[in-house]
Amino acid sequence: MFSDYHVHSYYSDDSIYEMENVVIDAINLGLEELCFTDHVDYGIKADWGEKGTGVFYLGKEVRNVDYPRYFDEIETLQKKYKDKIVIKKGLEFGIQMHTIPRYQELFNTYEMDFVLLSIHQINDLEFWTGEYQKGLTMQEAYDGYYDELYNVVQNFHDYSVLAHMDLIRRYLDKNLDYFEETKDAIRKILEVVIEDGKGIEINTSSFRYDINGLTPSIEILKLYHDLGGKIITIGSDSHKKEDLAQHIESSKKVLKDIGFKYHCTFDKMQPIFHEL
Repeated sequence: MFSDYHVHSYYSDDSIYEMENVVIDAINLGLEELCFTDHVDYGIKADWGEKGTGVFYLGKEVRNVDYPRYFDEIETLQKKYKDKIVIKKGLEFGIQMHTIPRYQELFNTYEMDFVLLSIHQINDLEFWTGEYQKGLTMQEAYDGYYDELYNVVQNFHDYSVLAHMDLIRRYLDKNLDYFEETKDAIRKILEVVIEDGKGIEINTSSFRYDINGLTPSIEILKLYHDLGGKIITIGSDSHKKEDLAQHIESSKKVLKDIGFKYHCTFDKMQPIFHEL
């Protein structure tokens, strides 16, 4: 199974990649299956049609995914390309503790195959702008991040896998692996994830962001395996053509070397296991 389970299109605020072009490019690359996982970030962005000012990016106002249009377009593409590729419906939930009710309502409203759980902000403070980590030591930034993730997975259960589990590293020190200093916190999170029947992903964006290692780190992947974790997806986190499906096959070898026997795709929120 050659699949990409972390794919963004022009429904995400940080992409202009037209959805049908994603599908055509995926077919040309030989992908058998892809899942669209466009961004939803309650707390910092409003929905379309909702009162309030949106966020501005590249001079235009952006909001969360336009859900009716998004799911309609996916269904149209599913029918149009049904003989060439399997297309699944997903979203990436950028959850914070105080936004959980919004995500629960969203999940209950639309039928999906797959949901990525991410932490992109804490207390509505962004990582990518440096707002969250401003004035914090490395340890404080990591502790706050993993505390938020732990609290979220204890209180929200309608997701499939954790996306880029150690994402905060991208915005702190890309060369420094802070695993030993955060191992206990990571273990607690993974134990909850496994007990809840959820999984994690291996996110191949580490290559293009020049991170020294993988995302999540090889140590986190090994710990997840040692704790009994079995559900794992592979995604490029692509926002443009050049990144789609990149390093998927080499990531399978990494997983196999660790001891994983399968990687997963999803259908109606249920994992399907494929031999590595």
